[in-house]
Amino acid sequence: MSKLVRFQLSLMMFLEFFIWGGWFVTLGTYLGYNLDATDVQISTAFSTQSWGAIIAPFIVGMIADRFFNAEKILGILHLTGAILMYFMYQSTDFTEFYPLVLAYMIAYMPTLALVNSVSFAQMKDPAKEFSFIRVFGTIGWIIAGLVISYIFFWDSPESRQEGMLKNTFLMVSIASAFLGIFSFTLPKTPPSADKSKKVSVVETLGLDALGLLKDRNFLMFFLASVLICIPLAFYYQNTNPFLSEVGVENPTGLMTIGQASEVLFLLLLPFFFKRFGFKLTIIAGMLAWTLRYLLFAYGNSGELIFMLITGIALHGICYDFFFVSGQIYTDFKAGSKYKSSAQGLITLATYGVGMLIGFYVAGLITNAYVTGDKMHEWETIWVYPAAFAFGVLLLFALFFRNEKIDKKDIEI
Repeated sequence: MSKLVRFQLSLMMFLEFFIWGGWFVTLGTYLGYNLDATDVQISTAFSTQSWGAIIAPFIVGMIADRFFNAEKILGILHLTGAILMYFMYQSTDFTEFYPLVLAYMIAYMPTLALVNSVSFAQMKDPAKEFSFIRVFGTIGWIIAGLVISYIFFWDSPESRQEGMLKNTFLMVSIASAFLGIFSFTLPKTPPSADKSKKVSVVETLGLDALGLLKDRNFLMFFLASVLICIPLAFYYQNTNPFLSEVGVENPTGLMTIGQASEVLFLLLLPFFFKRFGFKLTIIAGMLAWTLRYLLFAYGNSGELIFMLITGIALHGICYDFFFVSGQIYTDFKAGSKYKSSAQGLITLATYGVGMLIGFYVAGLITNAYVTGDKMHEWETIWVYPAAFAFGVLLLFALFFRNEKIDKKDIEI
């Protein structure tokens, strides 16, 4: 890979996740403070991510993989997203905002697969080269949070009251327009699928891998993956509003600690995975979910702020030890026949169905503990996902039988 191509792919990945992190983290806070949205409405807005994840395989599998260059579709989708983001920036009520965010997520979620496709097409050895490119995505997410908190101060109490958080949508609109135009300069990535071969909806969604559920262990892992997305939804939806409400300064910037820890624990995962095995790795991830929410429940913005920071820093274990190791396990169980289909099935089940249920549940529970003037009983709210994550842990620990995965199957 030439230095120019490496630069292009790194910038593409940086912008891809700068765009996502530049508005999604503060979405709940913005909707509550500036559009007077209820917690149920906020959860509905977050659930658009799930609808986007459900629809994305159709766009990628039935269009991008068969008819058009990936970089061109990437450009069109981001230019479309730039327009939608600008209209979101101008929205004044939730009724007007919701269809825009839904349309945006339907356009954005397929780009997550497209940037990977463009990257892999330029690599001779993706197992060694991809991580260097992908890390720029995490850096992009971190930079977005730091810009919001420490350069523009849009999430400060004064700025929130003045409605300055809406500027995140304008910032992302500009970044989307730039990435949309830049995408047309990326290396050509023609369709990879055989146009003469008909691909069914079942294959596109990865549903042909449902046969793997006959394996008891994979079934338990599959169920745990769906269920753990319920407490995961609490984190995405509630953390920024929670930190803002309890008086933590620069909450968006503080949350970037979670992405930094994700990079760190991704490096530690191969050692932990090989040393302790898949089952204990997954259990450690679920235990981290429980601990994180208990820290949120009983910490505060004063002397116990270290508990909130620790809870955020646990993101690396929560995400990497469960979801990344789960992707490795899925690849191991699927074999050559269902490799792509099985990964698609897990993605559909987690970010699609699981998160859709999770956002709905999170919205109902959060809305049930409003104390007045949109303040919340956060201690009670956070106990729910902590207890739920621990319940999933017990279910997995009791019914999943430990099995050895050959070291050669572990590639991160």
